[in-house]
Amino acid sequence: MQCIGDISEDVWQDCITLFLQTGMCCDAAIITNSPPWLLASYPEGNLFQLTQEEIQILLAREGREKLFLQGITLAGTKCLLIRDNLYTEGNNTMDLRTKGQSRGSQAVTVVQIESVYLVVMGQKGTEGGPLNLKAFEMAGYIREAIHQHMAHF
Repeated sequence: MQCIGDISEDVWQDCITLFLQTGMCCDAAIITNSPPWLLASYPEGNLFQLTQEEIQILLAREGREKLFLQGITLAGTKCLLIRDNLYTEGNNTMDLRTKGQSRGSQAVTVVQIESVYLVVMGQKGTEGGPLNLKAFEMAGYIREAIHQHMAHF
């Protein structure tokens, strides 16, 4: 794992903006499994309300099978776990779906990028498969940017 502490918040916000410009998602955040937990988020979305406890449950390596049974809460929204490959080498993604929302359910993808995680919520009507592929693709760009940034230090 690379140390990402010296990457500025502006860089993370740029990543969020870039993803939102794809038109596939309506909300995004970049989180990590240690303080400050939430590195960047879309201010007009809901993911900026992700709590430390929610992030720790989402990213915990132990007891992941119970997430399928209990679901996961993200920024106060209950989600069903559809597919969990977050800690599977070469994939590093997780697919969820919001449940019981009056506006309809939405796909959510989490993708690991070095020691940070991109969380994206699809626009209403966006399916989980295409959202996952786009998140995985964007993660590649972000990973490349991290490596270029680290090469300068």
